[in-house]
Amino acid sequence: MASYKEPSFKDRAALSADAKQRALEKLKSKPPVDPAVVAARAAAREAKEEAEAKKREEKKAAIEAARLEKIAKAEAAERAIEEAKQAAIQAEIDKKAARDARYAARKSRK
Repeated sequence: MASYKEPSFKDRAALSADAKQRALEKLKSKPPVDPAVVAARAAAREAKEEAEAKKREEKKAAIEAARLEKIAKAEAAERAIEEAKQAAIQAEIDKKAARDARYAARKSRK
């Protein structure tokens, strides 16, 4: 079995030049790009970008609507709590008034 031979600088330079030449030939062999195809691709890309922009706007609108709904629910909950507090205060006032009325009735009987 033959031992490994380290490639020299000339060998590496020749391989590199050959690879560059093959890449250049491959590039030159490609057919020229048709302007109609380029225009169609640009139109498709623009349509896709518009669709994505519309989707982003709809998502932002949905997020904003959810945020406003959450704020409205929080405000409604705060109003309900405040109304419950007012109802509790009014109940205490009514109980005190009933108690005072009973006390006054008891006093008037004496």
